[in-house]
Parts: sequence; structure tokens; C-alpha cells
Amino acid sequence: MTVLTIYKQIILILIICQLISLMDLKKETKCSDNSKVFKLESKSIIEGEMIDNKFTPQGVDYNPEITWNKDDIPSNTKSFAFAVEDPDAPNGLWLHWLVINIPAFTNKIEEHLIPGEEIKNSWKISKYKGPSPPKGQKHRYYYKLFALSEEKISAKSIASFYEQVNKYKIGEGSIMGYYSK
Repeated sequence: MTVLTIYKQIILILIICQLISLMDLKKETKCSDNSKVFKLESKSIIEGEMIDNKFTPQGVDYNPEITWNKDDIPSNTKSFAFAVEDPDAPNGLWLHWLVINIPAFTNKIEEHLIPGEEIKNSWKISKYKGPSPPKGQKHRYYYKLFALSEEKISAKSIASFYEQVNKYKIGEGSIMGYYSK
């Protein structure tokens, strides 16, 4: 076998592998718990970019608009839950907003509107409180929407929020932005 023949075989194998990986992209993406992954979008938050001050205590501290395509969520979705998480907080995961019982017929969380029932966050208040890392630190903020198989869940705390979400989650979408002061 010549070097040229081996080279051609390697190229052919690489092309076949690339085609196989492209075919796999058409398959439905699943979370590790076998729930469906779907995409969130926002005019206010661009994936991987800095979050505008408007959505922080340094601005007006409104929750941003978040949208999703109804065709991408599981067909058996009965409601949604929503969380804003800061995994980079000095004492571990910090929760900025928790919302349950968002109606399944919606495909948007409007800016500065409450889409369901708010649960006490890490500040022990039941409302949105935007990104506010310690001065000089850049944190990641995940805005997460969970599709649930139950129409109503009864979470009263952070722990019961995640317990109920994990029990009934059939899909999940997220968008992440950064913020620093």
C-alpha cells in the first residue's frame, strides 16, 4: 500500500465520520435524565454575551423577555417552571428567580411580567432580582425553562422547587449570559 492510498483511506474515513455525526444532529437531543432539550431565545440576552444593566439592580432590575418555539417543546407539556441561576456565587449556586405553574399554552416570558407563581429565591424574596456579583467578578447567569408533565406543582422553597421540577421534568431549555460590575 502506498502512502497516497493510505492518505485517501484516511480522508474517506473522516468524511464518513462527519456524515454520521451530521445524521446524529437530526435526532432529538435529550438531557442526561432523558428529557428533551429545547432552545430559548431572547432579545435581551444573547447567549454567551454580557447582560444589559437594565436587567440588574444597577439598572431597573426587570426580568428579561425569554421566548421559545412551541413546536420544540414536548407535546405532553402541562406547565413550565423557570429559574435564574448563578453557579459562580461565592457560597455556591445562587438563585435569582424561581417561578412555577407557568401555563403550557404560552411561549414567552414577557419583560417585567410575572408568568406564574413566584417562589422565594436565595434572597428569601418572591420576586426577580437580577445579576449582582461581587465587584470585580464576572459570573455566568443561566435562565432555565423546565417543561413539566404536571399542570400544577406545589413548591414552597428552593429545595421543593427542584424536587418537583426533577420529578416532573420532560424538557429543558436554557440561555446563558455574563455579568460583572
